Amino acid sequence: MKIIVKKIMTTIVTLLLVSIIIFLMFNVLPGNPAQSILGIDADPAQIQNLEIELGLDRNLLERYFEWLVNLFSGDLGISYRYQQPVADIISSRLPVTVSLTIYSFVITLIFAIPLGLFISRYEGTMMSTIVSLITQLGISTPSFWLGFLLIYFFAYKLNLFPTFGYIPFRDNFVGGLQSLFLPSLAIAISNIAVIIRYLSNSVSDQLSQDYVTTAMVKGASDGRIMYRHVLKNASLPVITIIGLMVADTLGGSIIIENVFALPGLGSLLNASVESRDFPLIQSLVMFISIIIIVTNLVVDIVYNLIDPRIKLGGK
Repeated sequence: MKIIVKKIMTTIVTLLLVSIIIFLMFNVLPGNPAQSILGIDADPAQIQNLEIELGLDRNLLERYFEWLVNLFSGDLGISYRYQQPVADIISSRLPVTVSLTIYSFVITLIFAIPLGLFISRYEGTMMSTIVSLITQLGISTPSFWLGFLLIYFFAYKLNLFPTFGYIPFRDNFVGGLQSLFLPSLAIAISNIAVIIRYLSNSVSDQLSQDYVTTAMVKGASDGRIMYRHVLKNASLPVITIIGLMVADTLGGSIIIENVFALPGLGSLLNASVESRDFPLIQSLVMFISIIIIVTNLVVDIVYNLIDPRIKLGGK
């Protein structure tokens, strides 16, 4: 319990440091947000008045603490571009990105775990060699290129899925699954390849351990050895990889959402950067950072639950 508390405290400190970096990063950039809002032909007096209204005339330290307090209270400010509360904008786009992330992870696990176990059990066969080559191709191919290929073959040529756009699940569940399948698959393919590689290598390593030989001598079935012992030990590095994939998935969604014209956080971040909408950019980057950092905390805790001999944080 003490280790978990210590890890949580470390996570809080990390979040504070990240918030400082994010705030400074977007407040020392060249350019004037007030002038970006009013345009290059705006009167200097108008620009100055808007700077005062936005609080840009105050020093960085004062603005940071105000932003931090408002962040914890849920007040993320008003978007320069949309003239709406940032919290409302993010909450309206969040379901798309969450659905895309969960969908891609479901596809990843459905394909990656059976194929990873297959390769590890039949290592050296022609089929395992073919799957290994395919996984190497999946790792090396960018997700946005896969997205274009999937659109061309499955949407344009075969007309099985929509080319772009998003259908909310509450309006049409089947339509929602169809609208997110291709973008989810584009993100999942590289993740599938990575998990297959790590899982097959980890299982192969565990199968060569002495405890497996001992269990076989005692008469334990192959299934019992695999699912009761080997898979449990082999899953530890895979859990770490899955945790890291959260960051990759969120990063990939920024591109994929634009490829498939999905109204999620990725496309919102891209639009906010183009318009220099600092309140929205800061909140989005901080929100994504929180998800990644908290996910790493959860991975550490799950790691410890699976094998209590492992100390959180590697200490």
